[in-house]
Amino acid sequence: MPCPTTGVRVTASHSLRAVTSQRTTPGPTADADVPAYVAALGLPGLADVHVHFLPEAMQRKVWDYFDAAADHYGRPWPITYRAGVPERLVTLRTLGLRAVPALSYAHRPGMARWLNEWSAAFASRVPEVVHCATFYPEPGVGAYVREALASGARLFKLHVQVGGFSPDDDRLTPAWAALEEARVPVVVHAGSAPIRGRHTGPDAVAAVLARHPALVLVVAHLGMPEYDAFADLAETFAHVHLDTTMCGTDFTEAFAPMPAAYRDRLADLGDRVVLGSDFPSIPYPYAHQLEALARLDLGDEWMRKVLWRNGARLLGLDLDTGKPLSA
Repeated sequence: MPCPTTGVRVTASHSLRAVTSQRTTPGPTADADVPAYVAALGLPGLADVHVHFLPEAMQRKVWDYFDAAADHYGRPWPITYRAGVPERLVTLRTLGLRAVPALSYAHRPGMARWLNEWSAAFASRVPEVVHCATFYPEPGVGAYVREALASGARLFKLHVQVGGFSPDDDRLTPAWAALEEARVPVVVHAGSAPIRGRHTGPDAVAAVLARHPALVLVVAHLGMPEYDAFADLAETFAHVHLDTTMCGTDFTEAFAPMPAAYRDRLADLGDRVVLGSDFPSIPYPYAHQLEALARLDLGDEWMRKVLWRNGARLLGLDLDTGKPLSA
């Protein structure tokens, strides 16, 4: 069928698979149960591509925003992991993350370069932290993205709604070109949940991919609530992935439920779905994300791909040991 955002014909059948006959180990219900669950699947750990660490003042502002979520979103959003950096790192190590992204995002000019410097320093201090970076439509964006890549950045993040810009802004062209050439993944929050923005939705992302088809994009939150439109992009472009951040959880299903047939699309896209969590600013225990994915009942092999193999590949980790391949 043709992709509604690009007009390109996709080949996935979307036919029902006999996935319900595959065994799916029930997911953990408490964080203390996560390591045993991961071990039972035969995995060396978890590969979560959507974890945030921010400069302290910025983190406080983010939490202040969520503390007023009833005003912003019409519902409370309690922070489960409101703790200092050392405590949060211990939590993630205990859960089994073998690499810890430190995603940040810029929302005004002049901010991205400073955040990238902070992120590089943070990664240099903590061995398992993934060197991350961000960018913003402004003069010099191509130069500082190339600088970040040259200094070892392995994962980038954009937040379209918070940043208030379009991914296909012409000023971003040199940045997208550099990232396409480097094949470094970019996690992009472009879906219109939990709140719609002027530039959210799949169309601008599709325009970027039309110009940069080899770009490695990770669509955050499965693109909710435009689940199917972003799945079309993953089927059309070979390097587009979907991350599971907050998807299928009781919290999210209350305001952005997956379409009834979407489970079958996730089965077909099993090699391109990656674990994401949004730690630490989530309103439930980390374990609930894993439990929610297991409830889809797509089989343990699908879970192994999503919880480990796909993300480990994007993060450059050895699939057997979890160690960085560049080490």
